[in-house]
Amino acid sequence: MATKYKADKLFFWIVMSLVIVGLIFFTSASLGVLAINPEKFRGILFTQYVLGFIGGLLAMYIGYKIPYIYFRRYALILFLITLGLTALTIIPGIGVARGGGSRWLSILGFSFQPVEVLKIGFIMYFASWLSTLKNRVKNPLYSILPLIISLGLVAFILIKQPDTKNIILLAITAFIMLFVSGTPIKYILGLVGLLGVVFVALIYMPNSNFGYIKDRINTFIHPNTDVLGDSWQIKQSEYAIGSGGIWGKGLGQSLQKFKYLPEPQGDSIFAVIGEELGFLGTTLIICLYLVFALRGFRISTRNAPDSFSRLLVIGFITIITAQSFMNIAAITGIMPLTGVPLVFISHGGTALFLSMGMMGIVLNISRYQGKPRLAKRA
Repeated sequence: MATKYKADKLFFWIVMSLVIVGLIFFTSASLGVLAINPEKFRGILFTQYVLGFIGGLLAMYIGYKIPYIYFRRYALILFLITLGLTALTIIPGIGVARGGGSRWLSILGFSFQPVEVLKIGFIMYFASWLSTLKNRVKNPLYSILPLIISLGLVAFILIKQPDTKNIILLAITAFIMLFVSGTPIKYILGLVGLLGVVFVALIYMPNSNFGYIKDRINTFIHPNTDVLGDSWQIKQSEYAIGSGGIWGKGLGQSLQKFKYLPEPQGDSIFAVIGEELGFLGTTLIICLYLVFALRGFRISTRNAPDSFSRLLVIGFITIITAQSFMNIAAITGIMPLTGVPLVFISHGGTALFLSMGMMGIVLNISRYQGKPRLAKRA
């Protein structure tokens, strides 16, 4: 039986550093909204600070206090509830359409994206399932097939919204969890290849509903063909980051956020950071995320007392890290634009609230000093 100790203070302060840096740059980036719509500015400030930060601290505390074993006990129920909640977005009259997709729900005037809770529910369920397999994890009927079924259910709903970016994020997270659980790498690579072929076929088939993805890929390959249209965001992001140079223009001094960057407080916020803090500032942000990932994975290997808690930490750390670097890669032109926000930093009160809640669960698990034996690879 593992013994409880104090939570990992270093991990806590890494998370809080990202959150505090995020609030500073969120406020700076939101000045671009203030210049256009003061009422919207007050609204996003309220959701980020009150719901996101203050509510997130409460969520972190609750996650820290609830015994993690309860999440295993009710994992399937939580997954089905979050799946059903997300499915409501595609029902006419219930889902709220914004930005070309029906991804929102509005309850008592409060809007949120239920996919954020679905990601948590999926990770809890998959961690619970894999932790029960033991040696059967090497059998694809027990490891690969359940993933195809559960991820297929998620994909069916998210494609209807449409929301392919979160399907990709959940797939990446699931592959890492499979690897850590001891699933033979040949099966994982086979599944990656299969899903890759299906994904490409869906994008390029005639009369595809995924034309917007094809447009983003074409924009990535030929960024100078439509600088006033599809290439506008990436070109303006590059201008912002490039104009920041080594040292940056100074906190609050970004010009791109006022007229040129779409959603500067959202998925373009890394460009604002690049303009205001330059190469050194963006490098510091990247290093913070790297340290966050390394410390989180260390908790999963050195503190987690059982396979479920280990896989749960792996899932939470992976999805946050993957999403953050996906945002950075897209804004810097390394990969096509995805629309994913920068975790802990971009606008999104619900996302910040839930991300901090996940970190509370990780801190809960960090109190143990059980040394689990990693599954032997085939």
